[in-house]
Amino acid sequence: MAEPLDPGSSPLLAAARRAHEAAFGGAAVLAAWAPGRVNLIGEHTDYNGGFVLPMALQLGTVLVGSPTQDGTISIVTTSAEADEPLRVQFPAPRPGSSLSPGLPRWANYVKGIIQHYRAGPVPGFSAVIASDIPLGGGLSSSAALEVAMYTFLQQLCPDDGDLVAKALACQKAEHTFAGMPCGIMDQFISVMGREGHALLIDCRSLETVLVPLTDASLAVLITNSNVRHTLTGSEYPTRRRQCEQAAAALGKASLRDATLAELEEARSRLGDEVFRRARHVIGEIARTAQAAQALQHRDYSMFGRLMVESHNSLRDDYEVSCPELDELVAAALEVDGVYGSRMTGGGFGGCTVTLLEAGAAERAQQHIQEKYSGTATFYLTKPSGGAKALPL
Repeated sequence: MAEPLDPGSSPLLAAARRAHEAAFGGAAVLAAWAPGRVNLIGEHTDYNGGFVLPMALQLGTVLVGSPTQDGTISIVTTSAEADEPLRVQFPAPRPGSSLSPGLPRWANYVKGIIQHYRAGPVPGFSAVIASDIPLGGGLSSSAALEVAMYTFLQQLCPDDGDLVAKALACQKAEHTFAGMPCGIMDQFISVMGREGHALLIDCRSLETVLVPLTDASLAVLITNSNVRHTLTGSEYPTRRRQCEQAAAALGKASLRDATLAELEEARSRLGDEVFRRARHVIGEIARTAQAAQALQHRDYSMFGRLMVESHNSLRDDYEVSCPELDELVAAALEVDGVYGSRMTGGGFGGCTVTLLEAGAAERAQQHIQEKYSGTATFYLTKPSGGAKALPL
């Protein structure tokens, strides 16, 4: 059972510092940390201008390093799951010589941040990346890497400190360098997370509302199916395109402005698949706003019901679940003391999130493990703060 420590004193930071010493022959002088996230409800709504309700995790990515004098950037990742090579070297960008994406894929996230950093010029530096977020698990390891890199650069050559602009620059890096047309949620929560709170994000206006999640009798259990997904495949861009198609057919800027009644009316023009994609999004946006209110009122059974509705809609209408996730959700819902459970993240594997009584956590893990045909990994987690520089 992972009970993560404060990132400043974590084994993760110590391991990154040792790796820096080994790789570069000198001590790291700067460190930054950024959290992964779990989305409690509001899936595939962010790129439709809708609402999402994530919380930052205690799992995160740490980046340690030192400035160098030669204008060269050298970065090592300690992740066993990253594609080879695990060390890259390239000149710091200068006017007229910008960075471009390539192989290894993990380095594109880092290059994108350096290229889109909102101050500079970025000097040469050495750095080591270490993370305890499972890769491809839908807990936003990519956004944590982007935001950790940006937070590191803020110490190297400070920007104006605008947090929204920081999140947007990180999103832009993922679009242009990693080729993933993600919404704003992951970068936003990694930057803006607040301890003891979930964050209701309006992905159209970028306004946020902190929703307290400090009830000691409540627990959030993340279950990793350990089935890995790669979302840059065709599925994600296809869903995105279908949503845009539906919005256009309804004469709306985005599905955020559409109602289920309007969608029903246009059903014959849309075709079944596009209709179902849009029905998920419109329903999910409404569910997320409702869920945030339920959480504020501590109406956990209502919140749980909305989680289950969300899962069913992702499974049947959006078709991004998979048998393993459905199995994990069904097993969780059999346990006394569980309010609700759903797949979380992009889908096609990854994790489920379960809201339950703290006293049922042990029991739930045992039952889910017994019922699951694969091997699950569990994280009992609390809402964490957002990205920060770590004192060394």
